[in-house]
Amino acid sequence: MPTYEYVCEACGHDFDVFQSMKDDKLKQCPKCKAMKLKRKIGGGAGIIFHGKGFYCTDFKNPAPTPSK
Repeated sequence: MPTYEYVCEACGHDFDVFQSMKDDKLKQCPKCKAMKLKRKIGGGAGIIFHGKGFYCTDFKNPAPTPSK
């Protein structure tokens, strides 16, 4: 699910919400209860894959150094 950023124009409360793309935009501020929320336009974040099955250079730890 995408993360959307919201800001309240009444109190300035700034927060992120995980929402489905099908969900309606939030309208009421959870902090001051004003109906002044605006969804920010963000650049988004890249997808990060962890775990087996990806290229060996992805998130590769440096080679262990031999102990003396």
